Amino acid sequence: MRIDTLSPAEGATKSKKRLGRGIGSGLGKTSGKGHKGQWARSGGGVRPGFEGGQMPISRRVPKRGFNHRGKKEYVIVNLSNLAELPEGTVVDYGFVMENGLAKAVKNNCGLKVLGSGELKVALTVKAAKFSESAKAAIEAAKGTAEIL
Repeated sequence: MRIDTLSPAEGATKSKKRLGRGIGSGLGKTSGKGHKGQWARSGGGVRPGFEGGQMPISRRVPKRGFNHRGKKEYVIVNLSNLAELPEGTVVDYGFVMENGLAKAVKNNCGLKVLGSGELKVALTVKAAKFSESAKAAIEAAKGTAEIL
């Protein structure tokens, strides 16, 4: 094998379009641009979204809403998700994500535990926030609720 005999695989390359090389090529004379007009000119055409001077749809449709870039979002877990865990388990953000007990969020600020459901086992729950009902339910089940 010599380096001067190497070539790309069959079908891997495509020959470039040869414009303006006679009428027999199918792309001669006007080079595939038709006759006259804005699209036939050098640098011709319109910008994306231009609708020929009428009010573009991006301006016709009313704008609503706002996305706050600094918004704090918490990974939310309900007590019903923790009810089936064995007694004495330490539940924190890492444990919740490893076991798929909650979905990940974009601007993550930690774990928040909500009080939906019943808890009958003593757990150690470490989270950034607790709802009052969740904290009361964890402590009623002889567990501990630690705020990080």
